[in-house]
Amino acid sequence: MRAIRELPVEAGLDAERELLDRVHGGDGDCALLLWRPSEPALVMPRKFSRLPGFAAAQALCEARGWPVALRDTGGEPVPQSPAVLNVALVYAVPPGEKELTRLETAYLRLCQPFSAWLATQGLEPGLGAVDGAFCDGRYNITLQGRKLAGTAQRWRRRPGDGRSVALAHAAVLMDNQREPMVELVNAFYEGCGLEDRCRSSSHIALAECLDEPWARVDETPELYRQTLAEAGLMLRTLD
Repeated sequence: MRAIRELPVEAGLDAERELLDRVHGGDGDCALLLWRPSEPALVMPRKFSRLPGFAAAQALCEARGWPVALRDTGGEPVPQSPAVLNVALVYAVPPGEKELTRLETAYLRLCQPFSAWLATQGLEPGLGAVDGAFCDGRYNITLQGRKLAGTAQRWRRRPGDGRSVALAHAAVLMDNQREPMVELVNAFYEGCGLEDRCRSSSHIALAECLDEPWARVDETPELYRQTLAEAGLMLRTLD
């Protein structure tokens, strides 16, 4: 059985919320979801829906075949399509782990296993911001100094034992759809009257570096399992 689920974008976002709800409710301490969109969409934080030009920009995106979907995590607009692999890691912070560094720790738990897998493929991944990338951040996964994957987080406090629960998410560009994605994000920004712009040259797709990446990426869950076990977290669910 393949580890990657193929889902409509809204269903994928709902599946991530369900995973967070389960761990937040005490159903295990750790879970992982890998999913691939079955259709394109432009996904963004809910804050963008309050912009004066949002309705017009949304209509523009829909006319291009990229409907807008709203997510719970922060950041900026991110194109989703069958070219993208989504990795959602949910876990309750282990007892005794420092709360002050929980954000950085969550990003590292999300990024390091995937980066380790990239290294096994003969690639040299990095972490860091990339000028000109959409939804840029310090914990992008990079290849050749260009953005391969963006990351985001959402947090809750579990009522039973008071442990913080993280949803850490990565969107990995597997197939080369850089040009239309950047054109879409820039059109949305322009429609909303925002000055932000991004460049396709700031991004890279895994297929530009690795043959048949989708056929190999099923190897990654075991690396997540090993990394989480070192922190005392048992990965019970691979949806």
